[in-house]
Amino acid sequence: MKPSLFDYCSPQSVGEVVSALSADPGAMILAGGQSLVPAMNLRLASPTRLIDLKNVAGLSDIVVEDGVIKVGAMVRHRDLELDETAHAANPLIREMMHYVAHVPIRNRGTVVGSLCHADAAAEMPLLLVLTGGSVTAVGPDGTRDIAAGDFFQFHMTTSRASDELILRANIPVLPDGAGYAFHEFARRQGDYAIAAAGAIVTLDSSKSVTAARVGACGIASTPVLLEAVEQAVLGMQLTDEVIETAARKAGDAVTLPDDMHATAGYRRHLLAGLVRKALGEAAERAAGGPVA
Repeated sequence: MKPSLFDYCSPQSVGEVVSALSADPGAMILAGGQSLVPAMNLRLASPTRLIDLKNVAGLSDIVVEDGVIKVGAMVRHRDLELDETAHAANPLIREMMHYVAHVPIRNRGTVVGSLCHADAAAEMPLLLVLTGGSVTAVGPDGTRDIAAGDFFQFHMTTSRASDELILRANIPVLPDGAGYAFHEFARRQGDYAIAAAGAIVTLDSSKSVTAARVGACGIASTPVLLEAVEQAVLGMQLTDEVIETAARKAGDAVTLPDDMHATAGYRRHLLAGLVRKALGEAAERAAGGPVA
């Protein structure tokens, strides 16, 4: 199939983008196009106008400052994946990006584009939720920061207003001494996850957990933090028994019904195993030990 008819514009500044969005409620933004263009070809998306960001200056920067990795709206997945400064600041980024589609897609697709697409099984939305990040939006009334927990509202639905441009993603630097890990299961490498889980944990001198963030995607209508799992490990040494008990609590977060990919029961079983692996590896990294 081919897309329905649409107008096209290529603004030169952020102000022109906001003006174009305000003038046409049916307009959509084109960045990498790796999700939007296929959706248009299938007529799942029918914008009245495409606003191409390719000529807008200042949107391709990756800056690490004040404990935050700031990723501009036109930064490609592969650019962030290979950026050594970002990797040193938060190595979880590269670990998760390995699972994003395939290298040719990562060469074209943008990080912020993936966040705005907001597929509930995608890795980048989970990264933002797991790290406690945010996005910066600009519209006719100025700029605002939107926390990850407030940005993702439902599958492929965000709180971005129709006349706003997401300027950048803000991914926090990994806390000092924190361990991290991410695991997902998909039918084929590069497919969206049937379930995925990530963990960030910090240990004290006795190897007890002082802080924990555990999240998952592919199991609900948005990426979610697994608060029951986090509470189960706080103050505990991550023995096999503690990890097993905590992982079993993850299943309650599965709210997707049975579908063509998996039953809800299978997702619960799968998620428990992924959480178990993520917690174990994050604990090893936090303790300075090897990760298999």
